Amino acid sequence: MESPCLLALCLLAPLWAQGINLSQGEAGLPASPLVLYPWRQRAGPSRVKRAWVIPPISVSENHKRIPHLLVQIKSDKQLPGGVIYSIKGPGVDEEPLGIFSIDKLSGKVFLNTMLDREKNDRFRLRAFALDLGGATLEDPTDLEIVVVDQNDNRPLFQQEVFTGHVVEGAVPGTYVLKAEATDADDPDTDNAALRYSILEQGSAGLFSINETTGEIRTVQVGLDREVVSVYNLTLQVADMSGDGLTTTATAVIYVDDINDNPPEFTKPEFSVEVLENTSGVDIGRLLVHDKDLPGSPNWLARFTILEGDPDGSFAIRTDPRTNDGVLSVVKALDHEGRDHFALTVSVQNQNQLHPSAPQTTGALAMVQVQVQDVNEAPFFPENPRLASVAEGAPPGTELTTFSASDPDTRQLQALSYSLAYDPADWLRLDLRSGRLQTKQELPRRSPFLQGSWYTAVILASDNAEPPRTATGTLSIEILEVNDHGPALLPLTGIVCSEPSKGRGLLLSAMDEDLPPQAEPFHFRLSPAAPQLAHNWSLSQLNATHAVLAVLVPVPAGLHSLPLLLSDSGTPRQERAQLLNVSVCPCDEGGSCQASAAAASTAGAGLSFGALMIILSSIILLLSLALLAAMRERCQRRPRHKGLLGSSQDDLRDNILNYDEQGGGEEDQGAYDINQLRNPDFFPPPCPRGKQPIRRDAPYSYATPPFPRKLPASPSDIEDFINEGLEAANSDPNVPPYDTALIYDCEGSGSVAGSLSSIVSSLTDGDQDYDYLSEWGPRFRRLADLYGH
Repeated sequence: MESPCLLALCLLAPLWAQGINLSQGEAGLPASPLVLYPWRQRAGPSRVKRAWVIPPISVSENHKRIPHLLVQIKSDKQLPGGVIYSIKGPGVDEEPLGIFSIDKLSGKVFLNTMLDREKNDRFRLRAFALDLGGATLEDPTDLEIVVVDQNDNRPLFQQEVFTGHVVEGAVPGTYVLKAEATDADDPDTDNAALRYSILEQGSAGLFSINETTGEIRTVQVGLDREVVSVYNLTLQVADMSGDGLTTTATAVIYVDDINDNPPEFTKPEFSVEVLENTSGVDIGRLLVHDKDLPGSPNWLARFTILEGDPDGSFAIRTDPRTNDGVLSVVKALDHEGRDHFALTVSVQNQNQLHPSAPQTTGALAMVQVQVQDVNEAPFFPENPRLASVAEGAPPGTELTTFSASDPDTRQLQALSYSLAYDPADWLRLDLRSGRLQTKQELPRRSPFLQGSWYTAVILASDNAEPPRTATGTLSIEILEVNDHGPALLPLTGIVCSEPSKGRGLLLSAMDEDLPPQAEPFHFRLSPAAPQLAHNWSLSQLNATHAVLAVLVPVPAGLHSLPLLLSDSGTPRQERAQLLNVSVCPCDEGGSCQASAAAASTAGAGLSFGALMIILSSIILLLSLALLAAMRERCQRRPRHKGLLGSSQDDLRDNILNYDEQGGGEEDQGAYDINQLRNPDFFPPPCPRGKQPIRRDAPYSYATPPFPRKLPASPSDIEDFINEGLEAANSDPNVPPYDTALIYDCEGSGSVAGSLSSIVSSLTDGDQDYDYLSEWGPRFRRLADLYGH
């Protein structure tokens, strides 16, 4: 008996219909394995050839008669209980499930659902033959089912809208874009054979498409972006080589711009106006038009001033939104210098013109600029103006003429001058000519001077409407004048009588003038007394000092030496000075000895100068004694009108309670109104001269009038006090209100003793109040209340 039979595949269902016998072979033939018998009937007894190679079983997708018999499987091994058939694989027990099934007794394989080739184009199954116990009767065999394609899918473009670009003026055959489509059907069949075409592109017919590749190219000239900037093409793709299913899409082709249109001015000439003395302002627009793509470098204009602006007073920039040329003034113009400009302006694109661009004459334009006259402020040609004047120059001294100029030469205008700042009120100004003179003598030392300079501000105004004004600064130097000679310091001194002892007398000088009208000083003995040069020497030590010494032994005593001192100013000032020198014998250390004897012996030979000094000293002592006597009289004189008068009529034993300040008609007896009416709290002997002006006093303040007017009635006392307070605050002759006040004259002495004893004891019990009775009638009541 042969080896176990192989399982065989049966033919497709159509083969069954043709009467193919799949049963076991004729009687008497040996048993064969599970096979497919594609045989035909022969005459006479013969064996059927077995088919060991099983071809794939084909079935069309989308088959609608379900279930559909595909094949029947039979095993050559027939057992008394029968054979059990089964299949396994994708579509049976693997995903996708339930597509195929088999009748386990007959071996018929069925298709249970419609197939989709685009999902699964073939299935590979395994067929089994088992006995009733589950044992394998045959070796499993392969069963391949091929899904036959149908044209059930339309071709699809890869995108609904294709976009391409082509420059205007492109030559025929220029590549634009490629349209691509796909078909899900079998690519090996006509079901996926695609053909492209253009259904619609307008009347121009400028584009064509390759029917197999989908490339779109230009086919003729005539692309002009300024005419048509966008083309919309309707594309179609069809399968079955163009005879099957179809799909459409859109191709949008943009015509890219080239600079084939030059910019042109809208008119050949423009006119603008501008005010003189203005800069950095726009004065007009130059309009241009360009057919190229707005906003592109082929459209944007660039302007150039070719002629008419030699000084570079104008500039043109491009407005990127409108492409207009904006003309502006970058330098101020002067109507009087030039009132009209004729500018030649050209315009070009930022990109170079394409060779195909036509020639034009509209790229040049004339711009007429008219400069309008305005009223200009006058100006000082020399500002600041420097002038000088000698100190002490008399009033009316001419300083300078500080005149201004008016740039409006084409207008009849007059200038006038005024002083805007003259803090010391030293100057007088001619309002028409600007001539300046001194109003008073100009001092060399003043708080209004900065160093030696005085500054004033002059205004020059024209008479236009509205008027314009110029400001000029005048700096006046107050020149130092050598009007003082040097003064000797000191006027007296002591020297040793012998040349070998002592260092001599150091002399110096002081000059009220300032350098260079002062030091260096020159010291010399007076030529009027030539004999002095035999006994005395005067040596210059430095610019301000000299040393006096004896040449030979000089007698002890007082010697008056006439000296001449001169400065280095121009002209040189010289002053004669008398130096009183006390000569005395000195020890080895240079110290004077027996000064008392020398002083007594000096009296015998007093000169006239010495007598004058003595007399002057006596007069000075007498004056001081007289002044001391007057002060003593002032202190001893009783005050008849004081804040605490001594009149018995003014004694008050009661304490008055006032609800109103300042008093009224009913309490006139409570105080003495004469105390407030008296403006002078000092007795007549007390001096009340003009006090020196405070350093912080404003120069505009004047000394308040004194004495002040007394109030007419007691009701005006409040106003009187307020006026006095205001006068005290603004009085430049008294210290400020927030400084310590110093009283030179305190009046006559008090009748009471010192008040310091009030706080001398720690407790009231230790205090003796009896002294209060000595203070006057007003304190006697207190002495009675607190006295022991």
